[in-house]
This record gives sequence, C-alpha cells and structure tokens, in this order.
Amino acid sequence: MTIQNQGVALVTGASSGIGAIYAERLARRGYDLILVARNQVRLAALATRLTEETGRSVEVVAADLGDATDRARIEALLKTDARITMLVNNAGLGATAPLLAADVDAMESMITLNVTALMRLAYAAAPGFVARGGGTIVNIGSIVAIGPEVLNGVYGGTKAFVLAFSQSLHHELADKGVRIQAVLPGATATDFWDIAGTPVEHLPGEIVMQADDLVDAAIAGLDMGELVTIPALPEVADWESYEAGRQRLLPNLSRAQPAARYKTRAQAA
Repeated sequence: MTIQNQGVALVTGASSGIGAIYAERLARRGYDLILVARNQVRLAALATRLTEETGRSVEVVAADLGDATDRARIEALLKTDARITMLVNNAGLGATAPLLAADVDAMESMITLNVTALMRLAYAAAPGFVARGGGTIVNIGSIVAIGPEVLNGVYGGTKAFVLAFSQSLHHELADKGVRIQAVLPGATATDFWDIAGTPVEHLPGEIVMQADDLVDAAIAGLDMGELVTIPALPEVADWESYEAGRQRLLPNLSRAQPAARYKTRAQAA
C-alpha cells in the first residue's frame, strides 16, 4: 500500500518517551521527520531505525531548547523550511516538589522550556503555515493545566499556559487552515517522573498510562478534530460541560461596575 506523503513533522523532545513514539507513528503515517532533542546519540539511533522500518527521510538536530542560541536554530528551521507541515511541541520538564521545597532556579529553567520555547517555536511555525494555507501545531500539555494543585504549582502554571495559548491560537488561526491541538496527558510511564523527582513506580498503577497508548489516543483525537484531547477522560461530555461553563463566564468577566455582592459587602463595612 502506498502511503501519501504528508510533508515533514518537526518533533521536539524526540529522543525518547512520548516524542520518540510520536516520531514512529508519524513516520508510519507518511511524514518525513526532523527530530530535535539534546541527545544526539539517541536521536541518531532512532532516525536509523525509523528510516529502515518506514523508508521515510529522518533528519536529526541536537539542540537544547532551554538555550536561546540552540532554540534560534530550530526557530530558523521552522521559518524557512517550507516542507514542514506539522510541529509537535513535546519537549518539557516537570516537577513534583511543593513550592517551599523546590529550587527556584530549576523552576525558572522549567518555565523557559515549557513556556518560552513552546511559544517561540509556535510563533516561528505559524506564519509559514498560514502563508501555505495549512499546517498543524500539537502542544503537549498536562492534566495539571486544569488541576494545578495535583503537582508542583509552577509546573501546573506552565501547562495552564500551554492550554490557554493553544485555545487562543485555535481562535486566531482555525479559519486560516491551521490545526491546533492541546494534548493533556495524565501520569504516563516515561522517564519524566524520574527527572521530576518522583519515580513512576511510586505512583498507583491504575493512574499510569503507557506512552504508546497515550500517543495513539492523542493522534486519534487529532483525527477527530479535537482542540483539547484528554486521553484518560472517559466521558468527553465532562470536558464539554467544563468548557461550556467557561464560555458562560466570558460575557460577565469584564463589566463597568463591580458585582452587587461586593457593593453590599462594602456598604456593610
């Protein structure tokens, strides 16, 4: 069976875990790949395997997206390579320690990677996608975007940014042919947890999803046209109710006068 060429997908954090699985799945769907991560050796091994198994062209770029110079090289690729039709913003860091036990410099580094790098790469890709009349940006967030009390609050804040940014991009770019998807994984069996400070083995097994299942669900959600994909959520109606409630708030969030309950309180004081 001949698979139609889908263009080039640039995947960050691609040397292992979720990013490496995205690379494999997209290659089998007909995408050539540009794989970005810090570990050149892992990237090269993955590229060789995927080329042998799928016949797709796979380029590797070793880069630390937390470093402005390295990040600028990837931004330049996204701005100038017209073959690129998909960006998977997967690179990120996590943290599980509470605020009072967390290293503030590590938190700043996490913000740089989870927020600044993701935002800058999306900004680099979007104008070309609009000019060419199509493209897809997939931003990997987390369920802590809507449950920030679950883990470290700075981590939750970075993922809330990913969700809000994705929703805004969709609002701005949907009518220009650009697809946006925010994927909100729960606990997933990758080395993320070791790096974040809590080995995955310490988590209840019933809440931990295998990374293959996570990526397959995320891609299915993209095929279904979802803006927000929560792979573990049994009932999509629950998300739809949550989003409907948010939409109901919007008309009353900015008004000329304070709500009556505050006036009553002020008058009673």
